Amino acid sequence: MKYLFSVIFTMCIFLGVAHAQGNYEIQVYGADTVEPRSTMVEFHSNFTADGQQQLIDGVYPTNHAEHETLEITQGLTNWSEVGFYLFTSEQTGTGVQWVGDHIRPRVRVPDSWHWPVGVSLSMEFGYQRASYDRDTWTWEIRPIVDKQAGRWYWAVNPALERTLHGPDVNLGLDFAPAAKFSYNFNKVIAGGLEYYADYGSITNIASLHDQQQQFFPAVDLNVSPKWELNFGVGVGPTAATDHWIIKAIVGRHFNWGRQER
Repeated sequence: MKYLFSVIFTMCIFLGVAHAQGNYEIQVYGADTVEPRSTMVEFHSNFTADGQQQLIDGVYPTNHAEHETLEITQGLTNWSEVGFYLFTSEQTGTGVQWVGDHIRPRVRVPDSWHWPVGVSLSMEFGYQRASYDRDTWTWEIRPIVDKQAGRWYWAVNPALERTLHGPDVNLGLDFAPAAKFSYNFNKVIAGGLEYYADYGSITNIASLHDQQQQFFPAVDLNVSPKWELNFGVGVGPTAATDHWIIKAIVGRHFNWGRQER
């Protein structure tokens, strides 16, 4: 298991950029994986209230687009899982459109190692139609570190992304970090701030004007271990970022062949 992490991180060094999570799956990952014989089904609903309004290089604008993403994650072992994504978009003039699909295997440091923080590594690979992203095949490498300390929680996702087919295939690795800080006000409600960015090529960081940066004040509702509920409103302060996005995540755990908690 330890050698697996070493091999994957070494691969990251030699991989030759994609884009940040975009407006389809706006989420900071925690380090935990879904338990074996369990499935997590999530719906990501994101509405861009103020975004890009022009058709650029054949890519549809994002303004007033409603993006619905189905994410299904299956637990494999106590330290691994695999996730599948189905991306869709609905907008005036185009109707409901299939955008693409991704697959995401993930491994984590087992509890038996007794590390002081949670650590996992996700690798997401997939296709998106050129009318929604000119880089049609992409690969994301996402290290994940998190920690629950009393009522406080934080998670950091310093993701690296690479284009496999499209105009940006020769640009190298792209740095697209995400982070989350939250506080449990009580047993049900937690609130905090989520941050998403795309700084451009890791060897040639873009100017602030061209960087994508989004700040999401967000709320998590811990109504049951079976459910995941997250809501937020994001603001993008840079010119390259959609300015207002409303997001919601609704998830449900299903256990197979075992008693539900």
